[in-house]
Amino acid sequence: MQKKAHDDLALKSSVVLKKVKELKKSILDRISKHEVQVPPNAIKVERKHRDVLHKQIHALTEEIFKRILAGEVPEFVYPSRDPKNVIYDDVQDVIFLKQIYRRSSLSSLQSIRKATIMARILDIIHELLEENIHATKREIFYNDVVLFEEQRDSDEALEDIAAMLGVDRWSLRVVASAKGAVIGRLIFKEGDDTIDCTKMGTGGKAITPLIDTVEILDSDAEFILIVEKEAAFIRLAEDRFYDKYPCIIITGKGQADIGTRAFLKLLVKELKLPVFGLVDSDPYGLHILLVYAIGSKRLSYESQFLVSPDIKWLGVRPSDLDKYQILKDVRIPLSARDRDRALQLLEEEFIKARPKYVEEIKIMLKNKEKAEIQALASKGFKFLTQKYLPSKLESGDWI
Repeated sequence: MQKKAHDDLALKSSVVLKKVKELKKSILDRISKHEVQVPPNAIKVERKHRDVLHKQIHALTEEIFKRILAGEVPEFVYPSRDPKNVIYDDVQDVIFLKQIYRRSSLSSLQSIRKATIMARILDIIHELLEENIHATKREIFYNDVVLFEEQRDSDEALEDIAAMLGVDRWSLRVVASAKGAVIGRLIFKEGDDTIDCTKMGTGGKAITPLIDTVEILDSDAEFILIVEKEAAFIRLAEDRFYDKYPCIIITGKGQADIGTRAFLKLLVKELKLPVFGLVDSDPYGLHILLVYAIGSKRLSYESQFLVSPDIKWLGVRPSDLDKYQILKDVRIPLSARDRDRALQLLEEEFIKARPKYVEEIKIMLKNKEKAEIQALASKGFKFLTQKYLPSKLESGDWI
Protein backbone atom coordinates (compact mmCIF):
# COMPACT_ATOMS: atom_id res chain seq x y z
CA MET A 1 0.00 0.00 0.00
CA GLN A 2 2.82 2.37 0.96
CA LYS A 3 4.70 1.52 -2.24
CA LYS A 4 1.60 2.25 -4.35
CA ALA A 5 1.19 5.65 -2.69
CA HIS A 6 4.86 6.40 -3.36
CA ASP A 7 4.51 5.32 -7.01
CA ASP A 8 1.37 7.45 -7.43
CA LEU A 9 3.19 10.47 -6.01
CA ALA A 10 6.15 9.89 -8.33
CA LEU A 11 3.81 9.62 -11.33
CA LYS A 12 1.98 12.82 -10.38
CA SER A 13 5.28 14.63 -9.89
CA SER A 14 6.48 13.43 -13.29
CA VAL A 15 3.33 14.73 -14.98
CA VAL A 16 3.49 18.09 -13.21
CA LEU A 17 7.18 18.55 -14.02
CA LYS A 18 6.97 17.59 -17.69
CA LYS A 19 7.00 21.20 -18.91
CA VAL A 20 9.62 22.15 -16.30
CA LYS A 21 11.93 19.47 -17.72
CA GLU A 22 11.26 20.76 -21.23
CA LEU A 23 12.23 24.26 -20.08
CA LYS A 24 15.34 22.89 -18.38
CA LYS A 25 16.39 21.18 -21.59
CA SER A 26 15.74 24.29 -23.70
CA ILE A 27 17.87 26.58 -21.51
CA LEU A 28 20.64 24.09 -20.69
CA ASP A 29 22.90 25.07 -23.57
CA ARG A 30 22.31 28.79 -23.00
CA ILE A 31 23.16 28.56 -19.29
CA SER A 32 26.24 26.44 -20.01
CA LYS A 33 27.66 29.02 -22.39
CA HIS A 34 26.39 32.20 -20.79
CA GLU A 35 28.77 34.41 -18.87
CA VAL A 36 27.74 38.01 -18.34
CA GLN A 37 29.96 40.23 -20.48
CA VAL A 38 30.42 43.84 -19.39
CA PRO A 39 29.86 46.27 -22.32
CA PRO A 40 32.80 48.54 -23.30
CA ASN A 41 31.00 51.68 -22.05
CA ALA A 42 30.19 50.19 -18.62
CA ILE A 43 32.12 50.01 -15.36
CA LYS A 44 33.87 46.65 -15.00
CA VAL A 45 34.84 45.26 -11.62
CA GLU A 46 36.63 42.07 -10.69
CA ARG A 47 37.36 39.94 -7.66
CA LYS A 48 40.90 40.71 -6.59
CA HIS A 49 43.22 38.76 -4.34
CA ARG A 50 43.86 40.30 -0.94
CA ASP A 51 47.53 41.05 -1.65
CA VAL A 52 46.76 42.74 -4.97
CA LEU A 53 44.07 44.97 -3.47
CA HIS A 54 46.26 45.74 -0.45
CA LYS A 55 49.00 47.04 -2.77
CA GLN A 56 46.47 49.03 -4.81
CA ILE A 57 45.13 50.81 -1.70
CA HIS A 58 48.67 51.41 -0.45
CA ALA A 59 49.62 53.01 -3.79
CA LEU A 60 46.49 55.18 -3.73
CA THR A 61 47.27 56.34 -0.19
CA GLU A 62 50.85 57.21 -1.17
CA GLU A 63 49.58 59.26 -4.11
CA ILE A 64 47.26 61.22 -1.81
CA PHE A 65 50.12 62.03 0.58
CA LYS A 66 52.37 63.09 -2.32
CA ARG A 67 49.74 65.55 -3.52
CA ILE A 68 49.35 66.99 -0.03
CA LEU A 69 53.14 67.43 0.33
CA ALA A 70 53.23 69.10 -3.08
CA GLY A 71 50.66 71.62 -1.91
CA GLU A 72 47.92 70.16 -4.09
CA VAL A 73 44.39 69.26 -3.03
CA PRO A 74 43.83 65.47 -3.05
CA GLU A 75 40.62 64.13 -4.53
CA PHE A 76 38.77 60.89 -5.13
CA VAL A 77 37.51 60.17 -8.65
CA TYR A 78 34.92 57.40 -8.71
CA PRO A 79 31.97 56.15 -10.82
CA SER A 80 28.70 57.98 -10.27
CA ARG A 81 26.12 55.43 -9.12
CA ASP A 82 23.21 57.73 -9.89
CA PRO A 83 20.29 55.58 -11.19
CA LYS A 84 20.24 57.80 -14.29
CA ASN A 85 23.64 56.38 -15.24
CA VAL A 86 22.38 52.80 -15.51
CA ILE A 87 22.34 51.24 -18.98
CA TYR A 88 20.25 48.26 -20.06
CA ASP A 89 21.86 45.62 -22.28
CA ASP A 90 18.87 44.15 -24.13
CA VAL A 91 20.94 41.30 -25.60
CA GLN A 92 22.07 39.95 -22.22
CA ASP A 93 19.00 41.31 -20.38
CA VAL A 94 21.17 42.84 -17.66
CA ILE A 95 21.68 46.37 -16.34
CA PHE A 96 25.15 47.91 -15.96
CA LEU A 97 26.68 51.16 -14.70
CA LYS A 98 27.84 53.64 -17.33
CA GLN A 99 31.36 55.10 -17.23
CA ILE A 100 30.45 58.48 -15.79
CA TYR A 101 32.54 59.80 -12.91
CA ARG A 102 32.29 62.26 -10.05
CA ARG A 103 34.86 63.87 -7.78
CA SER A 104 35.12 64.47 -4.04
CA SER A 105 37.98 66.57 -2.71
CA LEU A 106 39.05 68.56 0.33
CA SER A 107 38.75 71.83 -1.59
CA SER A 108 35.08 72.61 -0.95
CA LEU A 109 32.65 72.37 1.94
CA GLN A 110 30.27 70.52 -0.37
CA SER A 111 32.56 67.51 -0.83
CA ILE A 112 34.97 67.64 2.11
CA ARG A 113 32.83 65.39 4.34
CA LYS A 114 32.38 62.82 1.58
CA ALA A 115 36.12 62.75 0.89
CA THR A 116 36.89 62.41 4.61
CA ILE A 117 34.48 59.48 4.96
CA MET A 118 35.97 57.76 1.91
CA ALA A 119 39.48 58.19 3.32
CA ARG A 120 38.39 56.67 6.63
CA ILE A 121 36.69 53.73 4.89
CA LEU A 122 39.86 53.09 2.89
CA ASP A 123 41.82 53.01 6.14
CA ILE A 124 39.39 50.47 7.63
CA ILE A 125 39.52 48.26 4.53
CA HIS A 126 43.32 48.41 4.60
CA GLU A 127 43.18 47.12 8.19
CA LEU A 128 40.79 44.28 7.27
CA LEU A 129 43.05 43.20 4.43
CA GLU A 130 46.14 43.27 6.63
CA GLU A 131 44.47 41.14 9.31
CA ASN A 132 42.74 38.93 6.70
CA ILE A 133 39.34 39.17 8.40
CA HIS A 134 35.81 40.15 7.38
CA ALA A 135 33.54 42.78 8.90
CA THR A 136 29.84 43.49 8.49
CA LYS A 137 28.58 46.83 7.21
CA ARG A 138 27.20 47.48 10.68
CA GLU A 139 30.63 46.91 12.24
CA ILE A 140 32.16 49.35 9.76
CA PHE A 141 29.63 51.98 10.85
CA TYR A 142 30.38 51.48 14.54
CA ASN A 143 34.11 51.71 13.85
CA ASP A 144 33.75 55.50 13.57
CA VAL A 145 30.16 56.40 14.42
CA VAL A 146 31.07 60.03 15.19
CA LEU A 147 32.32 60.62 11.64
CA PHE A 148 29.74 58.54 9.79
CA GLU A 149 26.73 59.71 11.86
CA GLU A 150 24.38 57.39 9.91
CA GLN A 151 25.03 53.93 8.48
CA ARG A 152 23.76 54.91 5.05
CA ASP A 153 26.74 57.31 4.80
CA SER A 154 29.31 54.58 5.46
CA ASP A 155 27.38 52.14 3.24
CA GLU A 156 27.36 54.59 0.32
CA ALA A 157 31.08 55.26 0.73
CA LEU A 158 31.78 51.51 0.71
CA GLU A 159 29.98 51.08 -2.62
CA ASP A 160 31.71 54.13 -4.10
CA ILE A 161 35.13 52.83 -3.04
CA ALA A 162 34.43 49.36 -4.46
CA ALA A 163 33.48 50.92 -7.81
CA MET A 164 36.51 53.25 -7.67
CA LEU A 165 38.92 50.36 -7.01
CA GLY A 166 37.22 48.20 -9.66
CA VAL A 167 36.33 45.37 -7.27
CA ASP A 168 33.25 43.67 -5.89
CA ARG A 169 32.42 44.18 -2.22
CA TRP A 170 33.70 40.73 -1.19
CA SER A 171 37.17 41.84 -2.23
CA LEU A 172 36.91 44.61 0.37
CA ARG A 173 36.26 42.00 3.08
CA VAL A 174 32.95 43.69 3.92
CA VAL A 175 29.73 41.66 4.13
CA ALA A 176 26.12 42.13 5.20
CA SER A 177 24.59 40.04 7.99
CA ALA A 178 23.06 36.74 6.83
CA LYS A 179 19.47 37.28 5.69
CA GLY A 180 18.35 34.73 3.09
CA ALA A 181 17.55 31.05 3.64
CA VAL A 182 17.55 27.87 1.55
CA ILE A 183 15.83 24.50 1.86
CA GLY A 184 15.23 21.51 -0.41
CA ARG A 185 17.13 19.08 -2.58
CA LEU A 186 20.64 20.38 -2.12
CA ILE A 187 23.81 19.32 -0.32
CA PHE A 188 26.70 21.75 -0.09
CA LYS A 189 29.79 22.48 1.96
CA GLU A 190 30.22 25.69 3.89
CA GLY A 191 33.80 25.80 5.07
CA ASP A 192 34.35 22.43 6.76
CA ASP A 193 30.63 21.76 7.36
CA THR A 194 28.44 19.64 5.08
CA ILE A 195 24.85 20.91 4.84
CA ASP A 196 21.89 18.74 3.80
CA CYS A 197 19.09 21.19 3.01
CA THR A 198 16.38 18.52 3.36
CA LYS A 199 17.14 18.40 7.08
CA MET A 200 16.78 22.07 7.95
CA GLY A 201 13.35 22.05 9.61
CA THR A 202 10.94 24.76 8.51
CA GLY A 203 13.29 27.72 8.82
CA GLY A 204 15.84 26.52 6.29
CA LYS A 205 19.60 27.05 6.30
CA ALA A 206 20.78 30.65 6.57
CA ILE A 207 22.68 31.68 3.44
CA THR A 208 26.16 32.77 4.43
CA PRO A 209 27.40 36.14 3.18
CA LEU A 210 30.83 34.48 2.78
CA ILE A 211 29.86 32.91 -0.53
CA ASP A 212 33.46 31.96 -1.35
CA THR A 213 33.29 29.32 1.40
CA VAL A 214 30.42 27.49 -0.38
CA GLU A 215 30.96 24.39 -2.51
CA ILE A 216 28.00 22.66 -4.18
CA LEU A 217 28.21 18.88 -3.65
CA ASP A 218 24.99 17.30 -4.89
CA SER A 219 21.42 17.98 -5.99
CA ASP A 220 18.67 16.07 -7.77
CA ALA A 221 16.45 19.16 -8.06
CA GLU A 222 14.59 19.89 -11.28
CA PHE A 223 14.21 23.61 -10.62
CA ILE A 224 14.84 26.47 -8.18
CA LEU A 225 11.98 28.41 -6.63
CA ILE A 226 12.63 31.96 -5.41
CA VAL A 227 10.09 33.05 -2.77
CA GLU A 228 9.72 36.67 -1.71
CA LYS A 229 8.13 36.16 1.72
CA GLU A 230 9.43 34.13 4.64
CA ALA A 231 5.84 33.13 5.52
CA ALA A 232 5.39 31.45 2.12
CA PHE A 233 8.83 29.85 2.48
CA ILE A 234 7.78 28.32 5.82
CA ARG A 235 4.55 26.99 4.27
CA LEU A 236 6.53 25.32 1.49
CA ALA A 237 9.03 23.93 4.01
CA GLU A 238 6.40 22.64 6.42
CA ASP A 239 4.53 20.90 3.59
CA ARG A 240 7.87 19.56 2.30
CA PHE A 241 6.98 20.73 -1.19
CA TYR A 242 10.47 19.76 -2.35
CA ASP A 243 9.75 16.08 -1.56
CA LYS A 244 6.82 16.00 -3.98
CA TYR A 245 8.42 18.20 -6.60
CA PRO A 246 12.25 17.99 -6.44
CA CYS A 247 13.42 21.57 -6.09
CA ILE A 248 15.55 24.03 -4.15
CA ILE A 249 13.63 26.82 -2.41
CA ILE A 250 15.27 30.15 -1.59
CA THR A 251 13.93 33.24 0.13
CA GLY A 252 15.55 36.64 0.48
CA LYS A 253 12.91 37.58 3.07
CA GLY A 254 11.90 40.60 1.04
CA GLN A 255 14.48 42.38 -1.07
CA ALA A 256 17.37 39.96 -1.42
CA ASP A 257 20.79 40.79 -0.02
CA ILE A 258 23.99 40.34 -2.01
CA GLY A 259 24.72 36.96 -0.40
CA THR A 260 21.37 35.49 -1.46
CA ARG A 261 21.70 36.78 -5.01
CA ALA A 262 25.26 35.46 -5.29
CA PHE A 263 24.18 32.09 -3.86
CA LEU A 264 21.44 31.81 -6.50
CA LYS A 265 23.91 32.67 -9.25
CA LEU A 266 26.27 29.97 -7.97
CA LEU A 267 23.46 27.38 -8.02
CA VAL A 268 22.43 28.30 -11.56
CA LYS A 269 26.02 28.15 -12.76
CA GLU A 270 26.79 24.81 -11.09
CA LEU A 271 23.45 22.99 -11.45
CA LYS A 272 22.09 24.63 -14.63
CA LEU A 273 18.50 24.64 -13.40
CA PRO A 274 15.53 26.81 -14.43
CA VAL A 275 14.52 29.41 -11.85
CA PHE A 276 10.97 30.48 -11.00
CA GLY A 277 9.87 33.45 -8.93
CA LEU A 278 6.96 33.55 -6.46
CA VAL A 279 6.37 37.12 -5.29
CA ASP A 280 3.53 39.36 -4.14
CA SER A 281 1.19 40.61 -6.85
CA ASP A 282 2.29 44.23 -6.59
CA PRO A 283 4.94 46.51 -8.18
CA TYR A 284 7.41 45.88 -5.36
CA GLY A 285 7.14 42.10 -5.64
CA LEU A 286 7.91 42.38 -9.35
CA HIS A 287 10.86 44.67 -8.59
CA ILE A 288 12.27 42.10 -6.16
CA LEU A 289 12.07 39.45 -8.89
CA LEU A 290 13.76 41.73 -11.42
CA VAL A 291 16.67 42.46 -9.07
CA TYR A 292 17.49 38.73 -9.04
CA ALA A 293 17.18 38.55 -12.83
CA ILE A 294 18.73 41.71 -14.26
CA GLY A 295 20.37 43.44 -11.30
CA SER A 296 19.72 46.49 -9.13
CA LYS A 297 20.44 50.07 -10.10
CA ARG A 298 22.24 50.74 -6.82
CA LEU A 299 24.68 47.87 -7.40
CA SER A 300 24.67 47.85 -11.19
CA TYR A 301 28.49 47.95 -11.23
CA GLU A 302 28.43 44.43 -9.69
CA SER A 303 25.82 42.92 -12.02
CA GLN A 304 28.22 40.39 -13.52
CA PHE A 305 28.60 38.74 -10.09
CA LEU A 306 24.97 38.87 -8.97
CA VAL A 307 22.45 38.40 -11.78
CA SER A 308 20.68 35.21 -12.86
CA PRO A 309 19.03 35.97 -16.22
CA ASP A 310 16.15 33.85 -17.53
CA ILE A 311 14.19 33.78 -14.26
CA LYS A 312 10.53 33.03 -14.97
CA TRP A 313 7.70 34.92 -13.26
CA LEU A 314 5.55 32.09 -11.95
CA GLY A 315 3.29 34.10 -9.66
CA VAL A 316 1.46 35.64 -8.02
CA ARG A 317 0.61 37.56 -11.19
CA PRO A 318 -2.25 40.08 -11.39
CA SER A 319 -4.08 37.86 -13.89
CA ASP A 320 -3.99 35.00 -11.35
CA LEU A 321 -6.35 36.77 -8.96
CA ASP A 322 -9.37 36.25 -11.21
CA LYS A 323 -8.09 33.05 -12.81
CA TYR A 324 -7.86 31.31 -9.43
CA GLN A 325 -10.92 33.11 -8.06
CA ILE A 326 -9.09 34.76 -5.19
CA LEU A 327 -11.67 36.41 -2.94
CA LYS A 328 -12.15 40.16 -3.36
CA ASP A 329 -12.01 40.50 0.43
CA VAL A 330 -8.32 39.53 0.52
CA ARG A 331 -7.26 41.77 -2.33
CA ILE A 332 -5.80 45.15 -1.38
CA PRO A 333 -6.57 48.46 -3.11
CA LEU A 334 -3.63 49.82 -5.07
CA SER A 335 -2.23 52.88 -3.29
CA ALA A 336 -1.11 56.06 -5.05
CA ARG A 337 2.48 55.03 -4.34
CA ASP A 338 1.85 51.57 -5.86
CA ARG A 339 0.32 53.18 -8.94
CA ASP A 340 3.28 55.53 -9.38
CA ARG A 341 5.74 52.63 -9.02
CA ALA A 342 3.80 50.57 -11.58
CA LEU A 343 3.84 53.47 -14.04
CA GLN A 344 7.58 53.89 -13.48
CA LEU A 345 8.12 50.22 -14.27
CA LEU A 346 6.22 50.61 -17.55
CA GLU A 347 8.77 53.26 -18.58
CA GLU A 348 11.77 50.98 -17.99
CA GLU A 349 13.44 49.48 -21.06
CA PHE A 350 13.75 46.08 -19.39
CA ILE A 351 9.97 46.01 -18.88
CA LYS A 352 9.24 47.16 -22.44
CA ALA A 353 11.39 44.21 -23.57
CA ARG A 354 8.91 41.91 -21.76
CA PRO A 355 5.47 42.41 -23.41
CA LYS A 356 3.79 39.90 -21.08
CA TYR A 357 5.08 41.79 -18.05
CA VAL A 358 3.56 44.95 -19.53
CA GLU A 359 0.21 43.15 -19.84
CA GLU A 360 0.30 42.07 -16.20
CA ILE A 361 1.17 45.54 -14.94
CA LYS A 362 -1.67 47.02 -16.99
CA ILE A 363 -4.08 44.48 -15.45
CA MET A 364 -2.92 45.59 -12.01
CA LEU A 365 -3.49 49.24 -12.89
CA LYS A 366 -6.86 48.59 -14.51
CA ASN A 367 -8.19 46.55 -11.56
CA LYS A 368 -6.58 48.93 -9.04
CA GLU A 369 -5.71 46.06 -6.73
CA LYS A 370 -2.82 43.99 -5.45
CA ALA A 371 -2.43 40.87 -3.31
CA GLU A 372 0.13 39.15 -1.12
CA ILE A 373 1.19 35.54 -1.63
CA GLN A 374 -0.63 34.78 1.63
CA ALA A 375 -3.93 35.76 -0.03
CA LEU A 376 -3.88 32.29 -1.58
CA ALA A 377 -4.52 30.90 1.91
CA SER A 378 -8.10 32.19 1.58
CA LYS A 379 -8.61 29.09 -0.60
CA GLY A 380 -7.13 26.84 2.10
CA PHE A 381 -3.83 26.68 3.95
CA LYS A 382 -2.40 24.11 1.53
CA PHE A 383 -3.83 25.68 -1.63
CA LEU A 384 -0.38 27.12 -2.43
CA THR A 385 1.46 23.79 -2.27
CA GLN A 386 -1.25 21.37 -3.39
CA LYS A 387 -3.15 23.34 -6.04
CA TYR A 388 -1.66 26.66 -7.13
CA LEU A 389 2.00 25.75 -7.69
CA PRO A 390 1.35 22.25 -9.13
CA SER A 391 -1.21 23.75 -11.55
CA LYS A 392 1.21 26.46 -12.63
CA LEU A 393 4.10 24.06 -13.14
CA GLU A 394 2.02 21.43 -14.94
CA SER A 395 0.55 23.91 -17.42
CA GLY A 396 3.78 25.83 -17.96
CA ASP A 397 2.05 28.99 -16.77
CA TRP A 398 5.07 31.25 -16.41
CA ILE A 399 6.38 34.25 -18.31
